[in-house]
Amino acid sequence: MALHLQDTTRLHSGVNMPWFGLGVFQVEEGAELIQAVKSAIAHGYRSVDTAAIYQNERGVGQAVAEALAENKLDREDLFITSKVWNADLGYEATLAAYDASLEKLGLDYLDLYLIHWPVQGKYKEAWRALETLYKSGRVKAIGVSNFQIHHLEDVMRDAEITPMVNQVELHPYLSQRELRRFCEAQGIQIEAWSPLMQGQLLDQPVLQEIAAAHGKSVAQVILRWDLQHGIVTIPKSTKEHRITENASVFDFELSTGEMERIDGLNQDKRTGPDPDHFDF
Repeated sequence: MALHLQDTTRLHSGVNMPWFGLGVFQVEEGAELIQAVKSAIAHGYRSVDTAAIYQNERGVGQAVAEALAENKLDREDLFITSKVWNADLGYEATLAAYDASLEKLGLDYLDLYLIHWPVQGKYKEAWRALETLYKSGRVKAIGVSNFQIHHLEDVMRDAEITPMVNQVELHPYLSQRELRRFCEAQGIQIEAWSPLMQGQLLDQPVLQEIAAAHGKSVAQVILRWDLQHGIVTIPKSTKEHRITENASVFDFELSTGEMERIDGLNQDKRTGPDPDHFDF
């Protein structure tokens, strides 16, 4: 159980991944992005999650370089994730996409590289490329994003290496219980994107009641719920006060009853595409 912002979970590869990080989905290149990443790192965050399709890897890379210098940190202190986009799935194309992401980020390696979506007929060759990158020591950990159980079973049927992480949309209205059970049984770490459902849960009455009981915000309650379920979480914010508030979740604990009440909110409701019906 995470007790501190810099606590980590050990992936089945032996790599330590922070339980808590900053997501930068829909944050455009520019000063706001750079300041958000730098603020997060200055306040103790050690994980940043981006993707090729976000088109902000250069800004993330600049922010990381500046934050390392300003906070007297080493590259090894941070955990940087990016993802290969659908158009680049395929063995050679994925290897090239990895090189392109590294160049934009200004890094020598990534801590985690993910297949962004399970494009049928393409993700297995992309996974073979990720295995090559991992076996050659060019990336510390490899995984997938938005994969359902049948996608994972399909990959693992031919894979030499089981995915280390599966990053999926996950929040109280989409709790992904069956997928979580499957991943736990396979040693795959679940990671939540859009953990706050893009702000749509902030007025939810049950969450407001639990938040009031603890003197916390609804966002903090949701992020605490993630952590107590063993879910890595990467809330997105560009505002410094929200970045620090989101991370203030290590000084309280939800009771078993409160966890069950939040679990009971599940509606299988998505804000993003359904991986089985996404027009890739």
